[in-house]
Amino acid sequence: MSEQIRHPEPEAVAPAGEGEKIRNGGDLVVETLEALGTTTVFGIPGQHALGLFDALRRSGLHFMSSRVENNAAFAADGYSRVSGKPAALFLSTGPGALTALPGLQEAYATSVPMVVVASQVPVSGLGGARRGMLHQLDEQRRAAIDVTKSQRTVTHHAAIPTAIESAWVEAMTYPRGPVWVEVPQDVLLAKTEIPPIRTAVSAPTPEGPRPELVWAAVKLLAGAKRPAIVAGGGVRRAGAERALLALAEKLDAPVVCSPGGNSGFPVDHALSMGSWVEDRAVTDLLADADVLLAVGTSLGEVTSNYFTLKPAGKLIHVDAEPRVLESNHPALGIACDAKAALDAFVAAFPAEAPAGRASGAERAAEVRKAIVARLDGQVLAHERAFMDAIRAGIPDEVPTFWDMTIAAYWAWNCWDGRSGGFHSGQGAGGLGFAFPAALGGAVALAEKRGAKLTDVDAAFSVGGHERVVAVAGDGSSMYSIAELATAVQHGIPVTWLIVDDGGYGILREYMEATFGQATHTELARPDFVALAESFGVEAQEVAVGDEVGYGELTDALRATFAADVNGPRVIVVKTHLEMFAMS
Repeated sequence: MSEQIRHPEPEAVAPAGEGEKIRNGGDLVVETLEALGTTTVFGIPGQHALGLFDALRRSGLHFMSSRVENNAAFAADGYSRVSGKPAALFLSTGPGALTALPGLQEAYATSVPMVVVASQVPVSGLGGARRGMLHQLDEQRRAAIDVTKSQRTVTHHAAIPTAIESAWVEAMTYPRGPVWVEVPQDVLLAKTEIPPIRTAVSAPTPEGPRPELVWAAVKLLAGAKRPAIVAGGGVRRAGAERALLALAEKLDAPVVCSPGGNSGFPVDHALSMGSWVEDRAVTDLLADADVLLAVGTSLGEVTSNYFTLKPAGKLIHVDAEPRVLESNHPALGIACDAKAALDAFVAAFPAEAPAGRASGAERAAEVRKAIVARLDGQVLAHERAFMDAIRAGIPDEVPTFWDMTIAAYWAWNCWDGRSGGFHSGQGAGGLGFAFPAALGGAVALAEKRGAKLTDVDAAFSVGGHERVVAVAGDGSSMYSIAELATAVQHGIPVTWLIVDDGGYGILREYMEATFGQATHTELARPDFVALAESFGVEAQEVAVGDEVGYGELTDALRATFAADVNGPRVIVVKTHLEMFAMS
């Protein structure tokens, strides 16, 4: 959807008289966001967007200022994942808006709700006229078509509150995602006579699954002798973990989570196969199921073990995004969010299982045993101990954010997110996600636990219990290293673990496996400890390898959660990790 709401140009802003409070178009944006429940705004000021930022000082909103627009989008993404509500992202015209697109692609790919407010050139420059205006594009919103649910341009004050409210509701309507609203510079700056916005409708209309499809799905599931479940990121986004557990236990069905669905099902449950979607034993069990339920997943490249999964039985495919239904396999497709569908399945499910149903716990146990045997047959003691050391150093309830690094590829499969949850940039697969997303996640976590973040420029310092963890490689860290300044400015408690192997490690492995040698994957290594310290961030290096240093890594991580530790911390580990062999 792409629309432009055109009205006559607004009058120029008038200077404020003595004691007079001037409100402008930017105030209408900010007031509507505040009425919708926004508490924090992300972004970077820009010349055309100054009306938005001037309005922030008259509001009760907190502003987190990033250093690169792409990182601001990642921070908004992390905030939304932890808070469960749309994040507000302010962008300036042209270069600022375009720089945010990779971050928006990640949010769009993983259905993260966001209200993106971008400035535009003045109204007279819209429509492709080449007037030579600063930052001018022929049609800015077209650039966002592939990374946002819809795009609209608002050129009159009367349309602003409705446009922002509609964007919020659309962002929260399944399938969720970012929505783009742009407002020209002169509209943001012009004085408005519209009264302050105090109320707004923020709740989307809930839509459940079609009853006839529920009955058809339950009939298949209830009669299954070898059922299995693939749980994707849609399960977590919909808060459907309990419903998934209830259905799995009713079905006695083994469950595997996709990388995006990691932590959607308890790893220590008898029916769990973790997130080992890249293991042949898991793929074979899924293919052998007489009824396979795929919920909140497209069964895409990684989840299908690189499209080698060929379901032999019936497939029930549930997803809020209709475009992914049956995109890879014929199925009974149900366009619905995971929680509504799973709740309906549980409510309609018969009490008794059919005779002759294979034990799901035994089937899952056999798969787990096969996974361990496969790993034991490879030289991976260092990698397994390294991942165990990270898990041991992080409290159960702490959210973790992972970049596209070898450690994250391991984590997709083996990480136990426990109550803290697991977040990675695997949706679009770009670099630089982890640290800025963790900054946004920490802000959301602090708000959920009662921190008061009301002053626009006030730094906040919350205890170690609001700390989150980011894990990145040395290559991906350089994409977001500038955000150390953001973390310091706002006192945001994030522990950043940088795994430094001197290059793009996963690409090095791919090239060596494919071509026999790697080319152009090696990188000059900065002194990450000194670099962090130059921002005023405490940092340390931990030596890990040759069966030593794992305890030290665990201790270093734990130390950042001490009650008297605030703000960001950096831990650097120089080590080389290998990927497990694909099966």
